[in-house]
Amino acid sequence: MRVAGIGFRRDASLAALADALERAGPADALATIPAKAAAPALRALAAQTGLPVITVGVAGVITPTQSPRIMARHGTGSLAEAAALAALAPGARIVTPRVTSQDGMATAAIAEGAPP
Repeated sequence: MRVAGIGFRRDASLAALADALERAGPADALATIPAKAAAPALRALAAQTGLPVITVGVAGVITPTQSPRIMARHGTGSLAEAAALAALAPGARIVTPRVTSQDGMATAAIAEGAPP
């Protein structure tokens, strides 16, 4: 199973999220933290792609890339990478590290592994 972890700024548009996902690659589901799951842009992305949204905790998840700002806010180096990993069973791996939308408002990363 391939899960796209999605991170984004509060004012990110559907276009920004879709761009980040397109840059990351195909996925079977979207994952993010509970605080972002109800955002209109994410709900619109899920509706547009037909992908389910999985909500996960990300604090303490070790990620290949590191953002000091995200570490301070969420306790992990990359919200997108951590969400993708947390949505799968232990042993999942990042196959597409964090990529950023052209406007810099959204990120996506793909993890692959067994469903939880």
